[in-house]
Amino acid sequence: MTAGLRLLLHGVRHAYGGLPVLDDISLTAQPGQVMVLIGPSGCGKSTLLGIMGGLLAPTGGEVHCEGEVADDCLNAFTYVFQDFALLPWRTVAGNVALALEHHALGTAERKARIGKVLALSGLADFAHAFPKQLSGGMRQRVGIARAIAVKPAVLLMDEPLSALDAQTRDLLIEDLIAIWARERTTCIYVTHNLDEALRLADRVGVLSRRPGRLIRVIEIGIPREARAQPQRAGEMKHLHDALWGSIRHEAEAAEREMQHV
Repeated sequence: MTAGLRLLLHGVRHAYGGLPVLDDISLTAQPGQVMVLIGPSGCGKSTLLGIMGGLLAPTGGEVHCEGEVADDCLNAFTYVFQDFALLPWRTVAGNVALALEHHALGTAERKARIGKVLALSGLADFAHAFPKQLSGGMRQRVGIARAIAVKPAVLLMDEPLSALDAQTRDLLIEDLIAIWARERTTCIYVTHNLDEALRLADRVGVLSRRPGRLIRVIEIGIPREARAQPQRAGEMKHLHDALWGSIRHEAEAAEREMQHV
């Protein structure tokens, strides 16, 4: 089981040139939990993810990590993007192996890691297939398998399901729930889809329109595996209404601003 890290942001700001994108973001991502970030288009969600993962240095504020990385962790921070970014000339197993090739692993351990994540991601029967032979959902499964093969302490996911149809997205959500139940990796997950956020999150951070500020953090107290149950529909609708109520004004204002650009 992978140990997760706690991420702490205090007063994070960021600007691109003279354009402010994020303003005074303070939040905590708890170890082993899924923190989902939502907000209007252009509010800085992906920028904030990049800052949390160390790809960008913030213009102001601080980012700290607490906790210990497990011995079997090869990359503390690992990304999954909307673009599957698979090498078309490599098989499924070969694409997963790519994440392991620059680490000092023996042949047996490398094969064991690949076999484990392919089984966990529902890809065991497709190890020798090439990306062009797979559906979009299966290709994204390969991207997820590749990410978790390094046993990350923090998994950063930037709208990984947004390019998929609704049915495939629902299937991938179920896969992610099963993976997190087993791996307990700290995850920061960016999406614009409220239903997706509610199915996956332990906590949802709502950002305002640009420059993005943290409006609210909503705790999702219903166990992840129970959220699709009919008897939970009323509770889930209440949470959906609360989430939409938090973001609606910001989304409408952001849309009006874009129309005047």
